[in-house]
Amino acid sequence: MSERTKEELLFKKHYKSLCHFAWGMTSDMLAAEDVVSDAFLVYFNQKDRISEDETAIKNFLYSTVRFSCYNLARQRKIVNRYWEKNGYLDRYDSEIENNIIRSEVLAEILSIVATLPNACQQVFRKGYLEGLSNAEIAEEMGIRVNTVKTQKQRGMQVLIQKLNPEFLALFIFFIKN
Repeated sequence: MSERTKEELLFKKHYKSLCHFAWGMTSDMLAAEDVVSDAFLVYFNQKDRISEDETAIKNFLYSTVRFSCYNLARQRKIVNRYWEKNGYLDRYDSEIENNIIRSEVLAEILSIVATLPNACQQVFRKGYLEGLSNAEIAEEMGIRVNTVKTQKQRGMQVLIQKLNPEFLALFIFFIKN
């Protein structure tokens, strides 16, 4: 029987029971599977140092899994202590996600606005991104209010044509908030 076949048989024979054992210690099936896979890698890398006796191999695998689960639990405790010490709360996750989405939408909008003629860019930025009124823009730029309205409309038409449809709804949402 080839060495590879022996390794495959060993893996098939013990994998499920080792996963169940690790799952009992971690309460996380994905982590348990990772720990068991790592234990087999450790065994295969060190098998020349371990007796070929079936019981010795089984004991080695279970011990490796057990110590890996202990290390995983220690790592999780350290991470939890860190987050508790630094005031981590789940609500920050949604704030971070909103900021990421807002940044992506804004980057897309700015890249489209950069393709507009210079005067149209300025009016669009001042009106939609800086929140200035049409009268404030007209006064600041020394143009008529109707020109401001026209430039804003042109900019919005280009934006609607070029902006990813998923981002358009988010843009409207962000403008209102």
